[in-house]
Amino acid sequence: MAVTEIRFAGSGGQGLILSARMLFHALTLEGKTVARSQGYEPTSRGGFCFSDVVAGDGDLDYPLTTGLNYLLVLDQVGVVPSQSLLRKGAMVIADERLTPEPPTKNVDLHRIPLTDQAIAIGNIRVANIIGLGLMCGLGGFCGKDALTEAIKLEMPKNFLELNLEALVAGFAAVSELQAA
Repeated sequence: MAVTEIRFAGSGGQGLILSARMLFHALTLEGKTVARSQGYEPTSRGGFCFSDVVAGDGDLDYPLTTGLNYLLVLDQVGVVPSQSLLRKGAMVIADERLTPEPPTKNVDLHRIPLTDQAIAIGNIRVANIIGLGLMCGLGGFCGKDALTEAIKLEMPKNFLELNLEALVAGFAAVSELQAA
């Protein structure tokens, strides 16, 4: 694996930092070298929030993102601060409902009803985990088993089954996209 740069972006309260933490843990379980950073506006809900993961097989020359390979954007507020970092051909997964104007230029865009899928599972708050599973499944940079283990190790017991179901839904969406 060459260096891979991933961003989770949207608004505060969407579980973006949690998603990056889960991915960080899963990649570590797979033996990758990983760095994680995050930032958010001083509002607890609704302001711009992001969390980045930089991963590779060997030493990382620089632990912060300079050119994103993957972007999961769950809210329109995450688009503008992230799009200038997108590499040509980067994969962008955008929530269909909350991101009406995702980046479209020189990217591999997937507009997915993540919020609607989360509501169907039973809780809007797992859209981030559905997106995490979908992005990892499409990108192939982290396996389902490692993500499952990371969720089991870090998720509080009262949210564990819901989040595991969301991860399964994300990976299932990969099959649906590939079949279409």
